Amino acid sequence: MAHQARKRFGQHFLVDGHIIQSIIALIRPDFEDQVIEIGPGLGAMTLPLLGELRQMDVVEIDRDLVKFWESKNFPNLKIHQADALSFNFQDWCSLAKNKLHDSSTGRVKIIGNLPYNISSPLLFHLMSAIEYVDEQVFMLQKEVVERIVAQPGDSEYSRLSVMLQTRYHVSLCFDVPPNSFSPPPRVDSAMVSMYPKEQLEISKKVWESLEKVVAQAFSQRRKVLANNLAPYRDILQLDAHVLRLRAQDIPIQDYLDWATRLANASAE
Repeated sequence: MAHQARKRFGQHFLVDGHIIQSIIALIRPDFEDQVIEIGPGLGAMTLPLLGELRQMDVVEIDRDLVKFWESKNFPNLKIHQADALSFNFQDWCSLAKNKLHDSSTGRVKIIGNLPYNISSPLLFHLMSAIEYVDEQVFMLQKEVVERIVAQPGDSEYSRLSVMLQTRYHVSLCFDVPPNSFSPPPRVDSAMVSMYPKEQLEISKKVWESLEKVVAQAFSQRRKVLANNLAPYRDILQLDAHVLRLRAQDIPIQDYLDWATRLANASAE
């Protein structure tokens, strides 16, 4: 199929065989795994995985690519024509988890070469399914992956770092150069693995408070917290030392503690 990559869908098709093999090794497919891929494209990851899995699902927004996959008639492939940003991953992952009830090896995995123009909102959207997911493996713009895995004090440490690392163990696995794709993107890419943190209980109220306090803290990166967190200064009981710091200096646990204080204060 001579498919023209579509800019509006952020399409860049992976063509480097060595990189593809490295990605499959990173995913570690088990026959019983329940895997859903976001954006299968022309099948760089999909085709090798179909030979390793009992069942595989894909989410694809491009109608031409949906027709391409339907024409293949793979018996173990289910195609969902949908925008990943509106697809109900929570329901899919919940059903997938139930299918694994009697399996000792299978895991629920979400994978994909994510469109770089929607990667951050998509990662937040996927949190709706976090209680049912065992692992996520994605290709993203390298700059985004560096922000995801950044530690306090790093220049890349950001709202994205705090919110994702609160819920996941994250790791930058390896880089993927532009010439691995057709057409080549103008940026470097990288693979990231994300494992939901087990036995982590964060109430809806605390999570909503975390979103507020982190967004406020990072609202003006160059300013200290005395400025950025002024609306919450008394509620959070911030001391003089903390108020002289910037948002990128604060560990995740401190943000979580502040969110808990904010949630408790709003409940009073």
